[in-house]
Amino acid sequence: MNPLSLGPDLSPYHEFTTEQWAALRHGEPMTLNLHDLKRLRALNDPISLEEAQQVYLPMTRLLAFYVEAVQGLHTAAGKFLQQNGDKTPFIIGVAGSVSVGKSTTARVLHALLQRWPSSPKVDLITTDGFLLPNAELEKRGLMEKKGFPESYDRPAFLKFLASIKAGMPNVKAPTYSHLVYDVVEGEEVVIDRPNILIVEGLNILQPGDLPRDGRPILFASDFIDFSIYIDAAEANLRQWYVERFLQLRETAFMDPQSFFHQFSKLNIDEAKKLAVSIWEQINLPNLQENILPTRGRADLVLTKGADHAINKVQLRKL
Repeated sequence: MNPLSLGPDLSPYHEFTTEQWAALRHGEPMTLNLHDLKRLRALNDPISLEEAQQVYLPMTRLLAFYVEAVQGLHTAAGKFLQQNGDKTPFIIGVAGSVSVGKSTTARVLHALLQRWPSSPKVDLITTDGFLLPNAELEKRGLMEKKGFPESYDRPAFLKFLASIKAGMPNVKAPTYSHLVYDVVEGEEVVIDRPNILIVEGLNILQPGDLPRDGRPILFASDFIDFSIYIDAAEANLRQWYVERFLQLRETAFMDPQSFFHQFSKLNIDEAKKLAVSIWEQINLPNLQENILPTRGRADLVLTKGADHAINKVQLRKL
């Protein structure tokens, strides 16, 4: 028998409705307005001011406690090791399926954390830049698996996270262009000793395979201090992906430089058929095989309903 089926007492999570979660705000002030939210939200991912207040403000209050606790732990370890008292960057991971709204969550969180009274230095990066270039994906026969774990330069990503955690200055990461659907050669983003770094990506919570000889090995999740998984039913994710594809067909795909420009010429039925095909052949298998299995490793799970609104919050028990 599955022990998790025995009752809520054995669940690794505390579960809240949005109303119960909102009560944990405890007066945390809202520093964003509706204009800010419209600017921060991703395409086809609505977020209301009420949702930001109910879900994100309690989350930032929780994160304040976590940041303080983790920094205190690093300070204590530093004293024991007789090392300097430089603060170690706190890394937040945001994971979930394609089209679930990871970008919106990461951007709103980024904006709110920047406006803490202490004015911390908060940076945001996505794992897209660590995708292998298209030429390399073609060479390895992985273009149809773009976004799967094997399509990323995992050693480069681990080195980046390790450098951030070590407090190194001016850590560079590759830049990805959604317009040309590829890593941009010669372009980089520089992250310089942030207090908090938000990392958004599909597979950041994946542990990978453990070596049989027991030698130590690092995974991206080892560097993440607090992880958030955005969850939704497969049927909703499929619908949101198709809707976003159709919107892009009338906007970004119209740019002649876009990798997907050819799709802007499809009629509505052809575009829908193509979007469903991409979802079923690439995004759904990646979700089922790689992304969804990592949900249970997250510290916080935000579940969305068909209207995109978060209707359940689960916080991992300590």
